[in-house]
Amino acid sequence: MQRRIYDADHEAFRETVRTFLTKEVLPHYEQWEKDGIVSRDAWRAAGRQGLLGLAVPEEYGGGGNPDFRYAAVLAEEFTRAGAPGLAIGLHNDIIGPYLTSLATEEQKRRWLPGFCSGETITAIAMTEPGAGSDLQGIRTSAEDRGDHWLLNGSKTFISNGILADLVIVVAKTTPEGGAHGLSLLVVERGTEGFERGRNLDKIGQKAQDTAELFFNDVRVPKENLLGELNGAFVHLMTNLAQERMGIAMAAIAAAEHLLEITTTYVKEREAFGRPLAKLQHIRFEIAEMATECAVTRTFLDRCITDHANGELDHVHASMAKWWATELQKRVADRCLQLHGGYGYMTEYRVARAFTDGRIQTIYGGTTEIMKEIIGRSLLG
Repeated sequence: MQRRIYDADHEAFRETVRTFLTKEVLPHYEQWEKDGIVSRDAWRAAGRQGLLGLAVPEEYGGGGNPDFRYAAVLAEEFTRAGAPGLAIGLHNDIIGPYLTSLATEEQKRRWLPGFCSGETITAIAMTEPGAGSDLQGIRTSAEDRGDHWLLNGSKTFISNGILADLVIVVAKTTPEGGAHGLSLLVVERGTEGFERGRNLDKIGQKAQDTAELFFNDVRVPKENLLGELNGAFVHLMTNLAQERMGIAMAAIAAAEHLLEITTTYVKEREAFGRPLAKLQHIRFEIAEMATECAVTRTFLDRCITDHANGELDHVHASMAKWWATELQKRVADRCLQLHGGYGYMTEYRVARAFTDGRIQTIYGGTTEIMKEIIGRSLLG
C-alpha cells in the first residue's frame, strides 16, 4: 500500500539521511561494533548535516521544525541501515523534549547549541539495579544543601552512558513523596564524584555504549534542576508517548526490512532442486508476515500522523509500542529460520537484526507494562 504521510520535503530529507549513513556511518560501523562505542566524530558529522535537534528552535542552533514525521524518517532509515549504535533517536526524540520544554532560558542557551552541533551528547538515567521500570523503587537521592544538591546513588543500562556529556538523572528529592517526590537533575561531564562503570557487554546493539553510572556526593548546582521540583513523575509521563513511538517506528521498519531481505533470499536459495519460494510453506510464511507488517504499518502511520498533530494519547502509543516490537521479534525469528544455517551467521543481516532487535520489547517499558497501561485505561 502506498504510504500517505510523507510529502516531497520528507522524502528529500530521507535522501539526506541515506547519504549521511553511506558516508559517515556504514564505512565505520563494523569497527564501532568491535569497539563497543561509536566515534564522537559521527555525532559532530550528524550535527553538521542538521540531523540533531530537528525540533529545537533555530535561535539555539536547531532545525526549528517540530514535525515528528522527520523523526520517523530518521528512525526508518537508521533501522534499515542496521545502525542503532548512533543513538540519534534517543538524543532527539527522548531527551530533546525535556530540554526544550522544561529548561529555563539560561539552561537552553547553555546546553542546546552543543546538543544540536553534536558536541554535547546526552543521556537520561532512570533505571536502577533494583528498580527496573518501577519509579517508586528509585533509591538515588539528592539532598538539598542550600546552593546545591548532594546526589548519591547508581544507575544501570544507561544508553550513551560512556559518551554522554550531559546526563538527566532521576533522583529522589523528597524521601516521603514516593513517585511524586522525584526530580530531574542535570549532571555534566567532569563533575566531581560522577563516575562511569563498565561499558556493558550486550548480546546486540554492540556499537551503542550502555553503561553503569555512579554518583558519590556529587554537588549538582541548583541551576541544574530541570523542570519543577518533585515534578519528575509528571515530566516523565508527558514524554513517554514520544519515546514509545520512536521505538515502535524502528520496530515496524525493522520487520519490513527483514521481510524484504528474506523474500529475496528465498527466491534465490534452492533446496531439493528448486527455489525455496516454490514451497507452499515458505509462501505461507511470507504471506503471513507481509500481512502482519501491512496492518501494523497502517496503524503506526496513523499514530505518527496523530502525534505530529499533537493528538496521540499514551494508551495508543503503548499499543503501538508493544504490538510493533512483538511483531519485530516474531518476524526476526521467522526470517532467521527461513535463512537456515546462514541466518545464524553474523555476516548475514538477519542474524544481527535478531540480536539487535531483542531489546525492543524491554526498554521504554516492557510489553507487560504496555498491556497494563492499556488494560487500566479500559477497566480502571
